[in-house]
Amino acid sequence: MKKTPLILSIVAVVLAAAVLVLFLAGPAGTKKSQKGANILTEGSSAVAGDIVYVQIDTLIMQYDYFNDLRSAFESKAQTVQDDLQKQGRKLESDGKAFENQINKGLLTRSVAEQQQQGLLKRQQDLQNLANQKQMELQEEEYVLNNKVMDAIKTFLEEYNKTHDYAMILTTSTATNIVIVGNPALDITQDVVAGLNEEYIKNRNSK
Repeated sequence: MKKTPLILSIVAVVLAAAVLVLFLAGPAGTKKSQKGANILTEGSSAVAGDIVYVQIDTLIMQYDYFNDLRSAFESKAQTVQDDLQKQGRKLESDGKAFENQINKGLLTRSVAEQQQQGLLKRQQDLQNLANQKQMELQEEEYVLNNKVMDAIKTFLEEYNKTHDYAMILTTSTATNIVIVGNPALDITQDVVAGLNEEYIKNRNSK
């Protein structure tokens, strides 16, 4: 029986490989603020007008919203897998019992044919169910990824209204959009802190 795979182990890599975030500071055509404002904590000294970057895979893995969604997804995927395996074991057991009856001559030909057809139908139904559940999980994972990236993009749009950076780039172990970067321009931890603060606030308000 085909097992339903758990595919979240590569979510961060997939997201990192698929996304390059570029934000112009303020509305198009407006002038950038003078340097010297918005000095950050967490080791970053980026100021308005700078081109800064975030390590997207690190950011995602430290984002509480992503981790909560991932936990719920993995729990659901495990439940689906356990159910399919349970049905598979029952089908295998029934198949062995059927073979044993055949070998002992305990079934008439017509009854044996009926039972064999029933087992084959159950096997096909289980395979179809496994394929259906796998597609459903893949679709849910796709939506999960989109929710996380939309939340990050929305946050960064608001974030940059006050920080006024020329650009916010993404980098990761998979893409290396920023091959060499000044650590002072890495705003990852500042963004993580802001994302988690906003997420906790929204979650507690519900």
